[in-house]
Amino acid sequence: MNQGRFITIEGTEGVGKSTNLAFIRQWLEARGQRVLVTREPGGTPLAEDIRTLLLSPREEPVTPMTELLMIFAARAQHLEQVVKPALARGTWVLCDRFTDSTYAYQGGGRGFDQQVIAQLEDLVQGSLRPDLTLVLDIDVKEGLSRASQRSDPDRFEGETLAFFERVRAVYRGLAERAPERYALVDAGQPLADVQRELADALASLANS
Repeated sequence: MNQGRFITIEGTEGVGKSTNLAFIRQWLEARGQRVLVTREPGGTPLAEDIRTLLLSPREEPVTPMTELLMIFAARAQHLEQVVKPALARGTWVLCDRFTDSTYAYQGGGRGFDQQVIAQLEDLVQGSLRPDLTLVLDIDVKEGLSRASQRSDPDRFEGETLAFFERVRAVYRGLAERAPERYALVDAGQPLADVQRELADALASLANS
């Protein structure tokens, strides 16, 4: 049985990940792929509990190290219980956020040492990396305006504009340094154009 492929979708707030996750799933299934859609933090009951702890606003300050370790704890559980078994079955895994979010939000936004993140990445993931990472990119103010219309802000969405500018800069830097794995997509353009670019990136992966 062929190994499944691992696709992740990334971006700052309000880039349209949910809408485009549905499109990607439909695109892959229409071409005969078995697809599992999951998310981070989360994807298992334990990891979803950690997600709730991470995202809920609270009076007690959460230190950057605490936040980082909770994220990787959830990731370790998710990988072992969901992602790795699915890939071994030949299923294509489509994940809403993965370790690039950690580099962007904890490394860029919080200013945490990227080398420490890389060490935890190696410890928890071993050699596992996404086959394709789709980065939806948008002007930060526009994205936050979109996000504000859908729900009350979580602990991350309440951060400053400067925080999200740093997050966006890390995403763009990752995509520019490794174009063989990343596809940087302008999420501010019409949805049909966004999805055409996504389909092009998926087709390249499917044909590789």
